[in-house]
Amino acid sequence: MPTYINTIETALPANLADQNQIADFMVDHLGLDEREEKKLRVLYRASGIKQRYSVLRDFAENLNGQSFFKEDAFPSAKPRMLIYQKHAINLAKQASEKAIGVSDIEKDQITHLIAVSCTGMYAPGLDIELIEHLGLSTSTQRTSINFMGCYAAFNAMKVANNIISSNPDAKVLIVCVELCSIHLQEKKDDENLLANAIFGDGAAAMILTSSSSSKSLEMRNFFSDLALDARDEMGWYIGDHGFEMHLSSKVPDVIKDGIGELTTRLLEKIQLEVADIDFFAIHPGGKRILDVIEAKLSISKEQNAAAREILRTHGNMSSPTVLFVIKKILEGMTPDDNQKHLLSFAFGPGLTMESAVLKTHIDA
Repeated sequence: MPTYINTIETALPANLADQNQIADFMVDHLGLDEREEKKLRVLYRASGIKQRYSVLRDFAENLNGQSFFKEDAFPSAKPRMLIYQKHAINLAKQASEKAIGVSDIEKDQITHLIAVSCTGMYAPGLDIELIEHLGLSTSTQRTSINFMGCYAAFNAMKVANNIISSNPDAKVLIVCVELCSIHLQEKKDDENLLANAIFGDGAAAMILTSSSSSKSLEMRNFFSDLALDARDEMGWYIGDHGFEMHLSSKVPDVIKDGIGELTTRLLEKIQLEVADIDFFAIHPGGKRILDVIEAKLSISKEQNAAAREILRTHGNMSSPTVLFVIKKILEGMTPDDNQKHLLSFAFGPGLTMESAVLKTHIDA
């Protein structure tokens, strides 16, 4: 019994800042000297990012000392988690309501909820709050996928696929929400400057069932692998002052070394080759990651335009980001794109490399 993604919808916070505004904020709040400032501005210009969204007003406005991130007094973990509890549910609810609203599924038909996040945790958590805020049945079966990073949407899709394979009547709502911007760290090292240059906030929601809609994606296959020799190149840890990202400049090279075999082993399972792929939905973890994958798989920038556009206009939002890319590709499809194949990738701590092939179902 195949599983279909029938709806993908997204939500963004109200506060939008361009990279120059964020760079100005960083220079002021990190107390950078002239050499450090020059280095930071070069990094921001080279990021491939024009703008990012945040639940905080800090990055786009001059708040005259009333910002969340006060100079020389960055918040501890608890205030950051309070911000997460306040705002994550709102974004998750917006994305979910949009997904339900454009689907053929009523709220009372949803049987399973999968909540995904790595930028905040509490209990009773996001899953229970979504049941209440969306008005879902209190008997809805809930699964939470936490702290897996940018590739977590793939794990949610695999869980949904297993649910529907065993119960064709299941109707699964997946919600990914991340507030990356609340974890800005008051550090000047290269890793933190890089992390602070690319991450933003956002949410995405999907509805999955055993039947296709007028424009849907069938799950064909998944393949995951670990580059354990590079497990220390990317990490996500809970510290006294929020969650701390460890992001090595070696990550793109690790992905470059592993992406070819990952792709081959995935496509072999369904007897396809890269030449048989019509669309590419690559998680835009950073501009250089997109560059190395394009080079390794001989993909043109035009073929990878959706990922580059999401990176440019949203930055890296962690787990929802690849769903933004898939949504953008799906929106551009016409009936001529029926029965075509989409290849998708995402990456995260481990170093984890996730891949999936989806098949289009577009009604005339």
